[in-house]
Amino acid sequence: MRTTLIAALLLAAPLPALAEKLDDLREQGFVRIAIGNEPPYTAVGSDGTVSGAAPDVARAVFEKLGIPDLEASIAEYGAMIPSLQAGRVDVITAGLFMKKERCDAVAYSEPILCDAEALLVPAGNPKGFRSYEDFANQPDARIGAPGGGTEERLALDAGVPRDRVIVVPDPQSGLTMLQQGRIDAYSLPVLSLNDLLSKSGDDSLEVFAPVVGAPVYCDGAAFNKNDTALRDAFDVELAAMKESGEFAQIIEPYGFSADAAKSTTREQLCAAQ
Repeated sequence: MRTTLIAALLLAAPLPALAEKLDDLREQGFVRIAIGNEPPYTAVGSDGTVSGAAPDVARAVFEKLGIPDLEASIAEYGAMIPSLQAGRVDVITAGLFMKKERCDAVAYSEPILCDAEALLVPAGNPKGFRSYEDFANQPDARIGAPGGGTEERLALDAGVPRDRVIVVPDPQSGLTMLQQGRIDAYSLPVLSLNDLLSKSGDDSLEVFAPVVGAPVYCDGAAFNKNDTALRDAFDVELAAMKESGEFAQIIEPYGFSADAAKSTTREQLCAAQ
């Protein structure tokens, strides 16, 4: 069913007892979500329709839980957790990345949308690059990366010599340098490389993600700490979708990597930051 946008956060009744939350949501037929209107994580059409990778995943999961609709409220990121804690929304589905202080404040689902380091390589990845260390271990391998960026630092820290970490001024230049054989791979976050490749239309290249051993930053659906039973039910359906491939079918058209989301866990992400 079409997701509707409500203009402002509504005053909420007291939270129901833990065991009753899912039944109550099923009875009312919708779940209230907080979003940020930041494509591709979340988006609001001119007619009020809510889409984006995070609401689309939430919609699919909640439908499987017997809740057919979403009501979405746009909120600033800093206001989302207080709204959840006050009971004005039932869940945040907005690209709210897991950080330790957030993990202490909300009950996150397992990872959904991740921003991981990636490599743009020739189709088939003929040289088998999977990590920045692979470039250090192949004497002639050259990797392109933004000057002063995270990818440059990660490559240097992995032992790639300075003269084989090629500074690339902008994404289009990285694409051209790879096409011309001046570098063997170009590294950026997965969303950036997926967008670059999509716009290039070059089927002789592909994106490898996530880079093995590089940091992965992920969001999850964020629930009130009192609603861990609802979160756990959400996680069961989310895991099944990841296993079946339905999860990838939803998020990958938006440029996200399903493999990145499956490469880590809530426990790891909350402990690492």
